[in-house]
Amino acid sequence: MSAMPQPQATATLEAEVPSRVLGELQALVDAGWFASLDEAVGDALRRFLDSHREAILEAMIREDVAWGLHGRD
Repeated sequence: MSAMPQPQATATLEAEVPSRVLGELQALVDAGWFASLDEAVGDALRRFLDSHREAILEAMIREDVAWGLHGRD
């Protein structure tokens, strides 16, 4: 017996985006690439975070080290 995947918790995000970007996302939804704008935006955010994960983690580590060395916020 295999376990059913657990639904992920979600949160609502309100954001302003350029009309052109919204139009491009809507076109992808209309073409069937995504079921909804929510899905398209979620996928875009996941891809952004995945592609920048190393730089984000490095920046966070550098901040922690600087705080540890100097004790400043």
